Amino acid sequence: MSAVVEVPVKENEIVSYNPATGAEVGRVRNSCSEEVQEAVEKSRSAFEIWRKFPYAERRRIVMRAREVILAEIDEIAKLISDEMGKPAAEAISAEIAPVLDLMQYFAKNTEKMLRPEKRGIGILGLMGRSSKIIYKPLGVVAIISPWNFPFSIPLGEVVMALMAGNTVVLKPSELTPLIGEKIAEIFEVASLPKNVLQVVSGDGKTGAALVNSAPNKIMFTGSVATGKKIAESAAKNLTPVVLELGGKDPMVVFADADLDKASSAAVWGAFTNSGQACSSVERLYIEKKAADRFTALVVEKTRNLEQGLGSDEDIEIGSMSSEDQIKIVEDHVEAFKESGAEILTGGTRNKNFEGVFFEPTVIKNATNKMRPMREETFGPTLPIATFKTEDEAIDLANDTDFGLTASVWTGDLSRGKRVAEKILAGTVNVNEVLYTHGIGQTPWGGFKDSGYGRTHGKEGLMELVGVQHIHVNRFLFTPDLWWFGYSKNAIKTFKEMSRTFASGSILRTIGFLPQMWKRIRELSKK
Repeated sequence: MSAVVEVPVKENEIVSYNPATGAEVGRVRNSCSEEVQEAVEKSRSAFEIWRKFPYAERRRIVMRAREVILAEIDEIAKLISDEMGKPAAEAISAEIAPVLDLMQYFAKNTEKMLRPEKRGIGILGLMGRSSKIIYKPLGVVAIISPWNFPFSIPLGEVVMALMAGNTVVLKPSELTPLIGEKIAEIFEVASLPKNVLQVVSGDGKTGAALVNSAPNKIMFTGSVATGKKIAESAAKNLTPVVLELGGKDPMVVFADADLDKASSAAVWGAFTNSGQACSSVERLYIEKKAADRFTALVVEKTRNLEQGLGSDEDIEIGSMSSEDQIKIVEDHVEAFKESGAEILTGGTRNKNFEGVFFEPTVIKNATNKMRPMREETFGPTLPIATFKTEDEAIDLANDTDFGLTASVWTGDLSRGKRVAEKILAGTVNVNEVLYTHGIGQTPWGGFKDSGYGRTHGKEGLMELVGVQHIHVNRFLFTPDLWWFGYSKNAIKTFKEMSRTFASGSILRTIGFLPQMWKRIRELSKK
């Protein structure tokens, strides 16, 4: 039996490791700054061709890519599981299925959403004027994607950018580079023209080079710290940026909620993807009179979860992504203990495995004053706090620097909607949790430190186009009242115009007609 030979890592290589086993998954080229700049320039040239492609042809290519994914669904799910550590079931349910839905939606509807539209301009429309809005592709869109959803996040943004007529340079996370390469391969099989989509793999230096290459738009998903650096660098070239920077998402449970369903939702919302989702439940507030029963249900269901290698079909909790990430979780759990919170289950690494596994952890007696209730954990922890009144629940939910998603659980839908509207988050669910990133038809993004701009939905599509206003004057036989030739009569005209025409009222504007005619005659003489 021959020994395994460890191949040295070359300077220009990135090695992808399976976080659950430590085994090498594969290698890709580490793109240097010169290669990044070359990719952007190729993308600019390709844009001049791609932007002229009719929507019907863009649609055909995206739908062909969709068929490629369906044909290779098992292979893609395995790659996601191997590179990221998540269960294969989640690779399909949380990454592949949602993005397939997004692909068909934008393939079929982008043309309609970006159709030129006539814009009403009030009384000016009665004076021979008309306005319409045209949407134009921006050019090169740089997508810098995260490791936690390495397939669905970048692929969804790629599809929307391409359907809008842009070209794309994608920089996947250095932890999941093979999935980025797979996305490019899928579109190559689907006959996407050369250089319309390019992938540059690498670490933070590669990402910085992409930002500094002055693309026409940057889409970034990641940490607040990195997002701030990108925004600062992008500002030097006036490059617009969409930033999705994570969350500290609250779940508010009232005593009249279906506690069995709410507890199941809490367990899934906190621990799916090992808690490594920007919309994970990271703070749970339960009405005090229902706290004991609800917490007991959560603990029982958490202890029944199966943790192990993501390649096993019945595994529910896989590994974490990296040693760095598991250290953050360990730090937060220790901080909870030191602050007086109680660990009810979990709270430590799972020593049954060699990889970076952390046990699903339920924490009691948490408060918003505790540091881990304010910092994003991004791991399998569920801290539980209590409240007594509706107003207190709203205040606790809003007591955060983040504002990505939230959820409200109650048997009273009118109260659920009322509370939801008072929580400052980009998406607030009532009797639902977490999965809304998978609804490609709706906007995704947040407030405060969760970033700015939107992905998904029509709002996300508008981030990928420039808005052009075309204004036409069909009345060429009279000068405009506001042209040069200022006089005492002109000032009187402008004052009357302010009181009547600018009111938007046709009846009041009729009274302005004599003065308007007087001004036109004055200008005609000149």
